[in-house]
Amino acid sequence: MRAVLAREMGGCRILGHVLGSWRRGPEVQAAFKTAGFGTEARTFSRQPRGSSKLLRPLGNLPFPELLQPENLSREQLVDVLKASVVDQKGPLVTLNKPQGLPVTGKPGALTLLSVLPELSQSLGLGEKELQVVRASGKETSGLVLLSSCPQTASRLQKFFTYSQRAQRPTATYWAVTDGIPAISEGKIQAALKLEHIDGVDLVVPVKSPSRKDILAGVKRTVTHCHVVATGCGCALVQLQPLTVFPSQLQVHMVLQLCPVLGDHKYSARVGTALGQRFLLPAESIKPQKQVLDEALIRRLQLTRSQAAQMPLHLHLHCLSLPGSRPKDTPIKLLAPLPPYFSRTLQCLGLRQE
Repeated sequence: MRAVLAREMGGCRILGHVLGSWRRGPEVQAAFKTAGFGTEARTFSRQPRGSSKLLRPLGNLPFPELLQPENLSREQLVDVLKASVVDQKGPLVTLNKPQGLPVTGKPGALTLLSVLPELSQSLGLGEKELQVVRASGKETSGLVLLSSCPQTASRLQKFFTYSQRAQRPTATYWAVTDGIPAISEGKIQAALKLEHIDGVDLVVPVKSPSRKDILAGVKRTVTHCHVVATGCGCALVQLQPLTVFPSQLQVHMVLQLCPVLGDHKYSARVGTALGQRFLLPAESIKPQKQVLDEALIRRLQLTRSQAAQMPLHLHLHCLSLPGSRPKDTPIKLLAPLPPYFSRTLQCLGLRQE
């Protein structure tokens, strides 16, 4: 690993690193196989557009590298998380969380939070138990920031809160969308609320919210959107949320008529008639498997049944942390893309320019 910056924070020394290489022991490799991982996460390569030379057929099991928490013991999940560590220095531990792993859950459920005591021991932290500072959601892959120092965790939480109030993004996500946003760069703004519909918690947009709506839980949300590359009717999009709300990024992309690939919760809100897309009433649309065009499914080298199991292509790629002094350049923590995400980029000829 290559050092970026060292500093003191709350009496706890922190050192930021750019991602480097690491090796897994035999027991960790076995845990990854049990979990369903086929290959190691890595950044996508710059292949010629439309190139498929390096692609491997998926076989009978679609997306074999995906985590299957229901098949894991607590010990195996700890091994998987230990192998997912991309940075550890001082009190801070950064993971590249697999898609499908919940951070929290019901009592007794196997989650990231439930195995933090064992993970802390496995990483040699002794009685200093890790706590979650920042994390991506269950269906989202990418960075999770942990800290074994309460003072450091508190200072970072204050930094994230202050940055949000100042409209300065600290998190950068990569997404692949079905469709190309009309704006190549700009802000997406929408008022959102959380509703319990037919036994499911869903986020729905609210037009022209009143003060009463805001007091009742409606929140004005903002995301900075930048289209990085386009191809085959899809886009590689960089998303930086300036507010925090459940499913904000997925719903914002649906409002752009460009749902995220693998969004089996909100994508059905986008209808099509005579080749034109339009929004359906959010309150009346139940979650269902995403329906993709046959041409796109062929381009992705999937069957329709495999496409119905496609994981969400939303990855928390970068987190910005504060420097030692206010004017210091922020530290960047990075997480490489999961294999299925890289494969999709290659199939669609999408590259970061």
